[in-house]
Amino acid sequence: AAAAAPADATAYRTQASESIFAEAKGLMPGGVSSPVRAFKSVGGSPVVFDHVKGAYAWDVDNNKYIDYVGSWGPAIIGHADDEVLKALGAQMANGTSFGAPCALENELAKLVIEAVPSVEMVRFTNSGTEACMGMIRLVRAYTKRDKVIKFEGCYHGHADSFLVQAGSGVATLGLPDSPGVPAGATAGTLCAEYNNLASVEKLLRENEVAAVILEPVVGNSGFIAPTKEFLQGVRELTTKYGALLVFDEVMTGFRISYGGAQQHFGVTPDITTMGKVIGGGLPVGAYGGRREIMEMVAPAGPMYQAGTLSGNPLAMIAGIKTLQRLQQPGAYEHLDRVTGRLINGLLDAGRAAGHDICGGHISGMFGFFFCKGPVRCFADATKSDTHKFARFHRKMLEKGVYLAPSQYEAGFTSLAHTDADVDRTIEAAKEAFAEI
Repeated sequence: AAAAAPADATAYRTQASESIFAEAKGLMPGGVSSPVRAFKSVGGSPVVFDHVKGAYAWDVDNNKYIDYVGSWGPAIIGHADDEVLKALGAQMANGTSFGAPCALENELAKLVIEAVPSVEMVRFTNSGTEACMGMIRLVRAYTKRDKVIKFEGCYHGHADSFLVQAGSGVATLGLPDSPGVPAGATAGTLCAEYNNLASVEKLLRENEVAAVILEPVVGNSGFIAPTKEFLQGVRELTTKYGALLVFDEVMTGFRISYGGAQQHFGVTPDITTMGKVIGGGLPVGAYGGRREIMEMVAPAGPMYQAGTLSGNPLAMIAGIKTLQRLQQPGAYEHLDRVTGRLINGLLDAGRAAGHDICGGHISGMFGFFFCKGPVRCFADATKSDTHKFARFHRKMLEKGVYLAPSQYEAGFTSLAHTDADVDRTIEAAKEAFAEI
């Protein structure tokens, strides 16, 4: 059913958000629990949420938004889904955390293994960062090699090994990108350029590499799609040089198709990291792969990794209910259709208003840049006009549309987003493009 437009006739209000955030800055570093929420890259005070439902979010000033962040990806069937909430309520009556095996772990594990081509065994964690920490230790343990290749602009959580600055040129040795990261922690991290196979082969030829790790569709430099030839080429190169291939599908897993990017592109890695969607809005992560590799993980093998809340029943049941909904016919067709209408409408409106803008989508994941494009790698993304994006972001907030507060973040739709939501968003964008 068509949804009512979220923007109320009343003026846009921010006083309550500003008051809460002002207090928060004295209580938490930067006033937030995760940096991008602070709106540093778009300016102004962040919106403080009060509640969410379906495709919508309400802030503490009672402004209503069409939400295209979706808790940064997990809310793929819509916020606060009734079936998920009902299942969570029933589980809470039985306990929130066991610190012991529970049958729900088996159920979610079977769903993941059945869906994701590369996964024969899976280990649950509490976040995507935690999954990637386990993954990098695993690839090194399995291959008995220390060096890994990542790509400029790809994010794999905040573990020391991954906080590596993107260097100029085709490829560079990694230097720590954050104070507190010792040089030794990133000495084994090599950087290549996304969508550039030559940069990958050069590093593989010159180094004993444990694994090549990438976002199969980049979401942490904005939305950047790979060429299928690039993914296939990386698969062939890793096999040739005896390295493992890792897809970080924390963002793309169960989002761009039920089997993730690897199903969508027909390229199967050795190991996959996951998160977001598989927890249905609760904290979760996972890594999985071929049985012979995963049996290195303790207690089956010698590579140690653990977690007090890993596999907790609340995250498991929320994930199960979410994946069951995504199995229903038409789910991904809906995501592709509404997202395609959205991004094409935004691009057309921006160009009609005289702006340089480019972008794209795959299923329920999208993004755009204020530059002519095309954007094929992080270096291309940095040519975007971030100041213009900041102005556009603020105008869209005022018109009842919540976009990710950074040019360098992908956007997300859900099964709850309607054609009316998309129409309202495009109309708001037309106004915003004219005003900036």
